Amino acid sequence: MTHDAFDTLVSAMDNPLIVVTTAEAGERAGCLVGFHVQSSIDPQRYCLWLSKANHTYRVALRSSHLAIHYLTTDDLPLAELFGTKSGDTVDKFAGLAVEAGPGGAPLLRQCPNWLAVRRITLLDEGGDHVSLTAEPVAAHTGGRFQPLRLSSAAHLEPGHGAQERPDPPTERAAPH
Repeated sequence: MTHDAFDTLVSAMDNPLIVVTTAEAGERAGCLVGFHVQSSIDPQRYCLWLSKANHTYRVALRSSHLAIHYLTTDDLPLAELFGTKSGDTVDKFAGLAVEAGPGGAPLLRQCPNWLAVRRITLLDEGGDHVSLTAEPVAAHTGGRFQPLRLSSAAHLEPGHGAQERPDPPTERAAPH
């Protein structure tokens, strides 16, 4: 199998982007995520995949809850903040209106479309991302919206590359 064929197939999906936030022991984290999906109807379940290079991954390993913020086409600046800056060196929440959601997960007030989840399982099958399966515990919507899609943010440079996984994985990545 060629990487080109795989890349062509998955790029056609043009996933909607989300910002995932979490907190544990007073440490907040958040990142831009393109890999996520509903994974069960009954019981309700949601899966998302976090890069092992991200600060959010290390906080999520210790936290019980996460907040999933569904970005709209007006949220490109938020995608840029959470997708191009590293929580290892920047407080991404500085200047943002934030409140504590279920389990202390930070809720971004400017995002009216969110889902709070309780982490159930974490699967690390050796790739550069881990899969989190979660149970929805609260949700809010501002109504119908146009999601911000990967194609609209493809120009953003990530705060960490996939190869920047720290060793051990619970430590911070080296600053740029």
